[in-house]
Amino acid sequence: MPCVGLVAQDKRSDDLARRITPLISDYQGDVAVGIKNLSGEGEFWYRHDQPMATASLIKLPLLVATYQQIDSATVDPAQLIELTREDQVPGSGILSQHFSPGLKLPLIDAIRLMIRYSDNTATNLVIDQVGLPTTTQSMKSLGLVHTQLHAKVYRRDTSIAPKRSQRYGLGSTSAADMIKLLEGIHTHQVASKTSCEAMIGHLLSCDDQVKLAAGLPSGTKIAHKTGGVSSVRTDAGIIFGPGEHQAFAICVLTENNKDRGWSAESAPHRLIADIGRAAYQAFYGNNASADSPKSTRLQLGAHGDLVESLQRTLNARMTPSPGLSVDGDFGPMTEAAVMRFQESKQLPSTGVVDEETFAALGTLIDQDEAVPAPATFNSQWPEKEPADPLQGVPFVTAKAWAIVDADSGALIAGQHENDPRPMASTTKLMTAMVISELAEHDPGVWSQTVTFSKRADDTVGSSTRLHVGESLTVEQLMYGLLLPSGNDASVAFAEHFGAQHELLATAFPERTWTATAAYDRFIEAMNLLAERHELQHTTFVNPHGLTEPGHQASARDLAKLAVAASSRQKIMRVVATPQYGCTVTGPGGYQRHVAWYNTNRLLKINGYEGVKTGTTGAAGACLIAKGTREGQSRIVVVLGSASSDARYSDTRNLFRWGWNRYLAGQADTDRP
Repeated sequence: MPCVGLVAQDKRSDDLARRITPLISDYQGDVAVGIKNLSGEGEFWYRHDQPMATASLIKLPLLVATYQQIDSATVDPAQLIELTREDQVPGSGILSQHFSPGLKLPLIDAIRLMIRYSDNTATNLVIDQVGLPTTTQSMKSLGLVHTQLHAKVYRRDTSIAPKRSQRYGLGSTSAADMIKLLEGIHTHQVASKTSCEAMIGHLLSCDDQVKLAAGLPSGTKIAHKTGGVSSVRTDAGIIFGPGEHQAFAICVLTENNKDRGWSAESAPHRLIADIGRAAYQAFYGNNASADSPKSTRLQLGAHGDLVESLQRTLNARMTPSPGLSVDGDFGPMTEAAVMRFQESKQLPSTGVVDEETFAALGTLIDQDEAVPAPATFNSQWPEKEPADPLQGVPFVTAKAWAIVDADSGALIAGQHENDPRPMASTTKLMTAMVISELAEHDPGVWSQTVTFSKRADDTVGSSTRLHVGESLTVEQLMYGLLLPSGNDASVAFAEHFGAQHELLATAFPERTWTATAAYDRFIEAMNLLAERHELQHTTFVNPHGLTEPGHQASARDLAKLAVAASSRQKIMRVVATPQYGCTVTGPGGYQRHVAWYNTNRLLKINGYEGVKTGTTGAAGACLIAKGTREGQSRIVVVLGSASSDARYSDTRNLFRWGWNRYLAGQADTDRP
């Protein structure tokens, strides 16, 4: 088999080719390889554009598509899924073998089972939540044309691509596609930073040790997903080096293997392990070891006394305490607590305890406090807090909230309502307001054509799924901004209107407009409009709400903004629309239909009229909502609710409390 890898452009690439070419030149089977250094020079490619079967490796693209849906609030990671007998399929995993129908588990746990144990039943449960076509559509939007999910696992009857199913089975990909996808996860380009870091956490938990992992030095950190059926064996992931910020992406695909054994010593498993080892040595040397004390890290799967100390320290120094069991087992609960601690210290929320995290924790607590004598302990019951008051506002999970009268804007009640907080995609209400403000000076704004740039298309997170060169009217794209909460739409709008100097100068004469980039000018307009509406605790850094330092608003300010938006008929019509479809035009004149669904679940209930959802790891679950009952219109804002479900419960409880007070004839002057 001749080597068709790319010509090496640097010494490290030469070394990769020298080490790997002999491994694949005489291999009895079809092989494709992609390797790319994510922290410097060095790459190797062999049949990298050849589409090949994935087996369970297709669960990695499904993972990405699912987190994109989580970012857009299309699916809720806390949503409970009930396992039925019909769901249980054979093959890898634990749900079919060890659990009974009727089990309810959250989507996030099904995701973990899908990656850690390659659980086929869990995979089908995830597919049911996000939709079978979603993975292929998501990969296509990322430019990964060979990566397609064809059917549910062990359910060929569900195939949406029967001919491809016959050729490739469950799914297909190429080595080049996998490297691009892994690099996008590593650089936080395929989803939000929080979601990409969560995906890395899932991939780090993969328990397959007979392919890439088998060739690496003990203790090497590898975030990967494997696959294997009959003549197909695959593995792809990110392998982290012994030094800070060292990593490379690798994908090895094999099919038509002559040796179809399943032991660690089978030919395809040895090949994949040998290629992984060769790449590691090319990048980090023959003596590179992940066991060096300088690279001490704790992560999912670790155990021992140091993990016990970590658990004690997290319990003692986090508020509220995570209440971890001090058992020395670094499991999902410990990982989640580490991520929350890292977020509180403004560190990368990886769930991996590295040098920076150890430094932030301070001296670890090595042992529990001495247990007092029973007589002493049993006489030291903590004092109870006062009983819950029968009057006052409902108890909610939101970290800040506000209720205002939608007509007068008067504050009815609130809690931490003036505290600036990350606001996620509630930002897009101001994006829409700037456009509406411009339209007040030029009604022709609504019929202008917006064409998507590469920057817009490349924007991560919730998306309209429009691509470079595709165009539609401003009025149509407003639905893409506010229904699926398209981050890409917000960037397209910022670039489009930021370039219109004369219109900006007319609408915002208080500003002397300079020759800054169009995108930045639009952000300036957002902040100018915030000043006009006296949003005293609000600063905009971007048009979409993805987490950036300084991008924040208070619940009271967002309520003021919603009151102002209530007078803009076009905005209110859009936010009250449950779904919207339109036709977009692409380069060369092709046309295609797109469909968008409103992320606001309250629209399914009579009395609610919009306005905007938002979710990021830093902001939590957020919602601006407007509702009317008995002629009384209220706006409720919740920031930092515990989950997507919780934000709707919080909001509905606050609305009901506000309306009940009115119907009971109480004055709107009480404070919690």
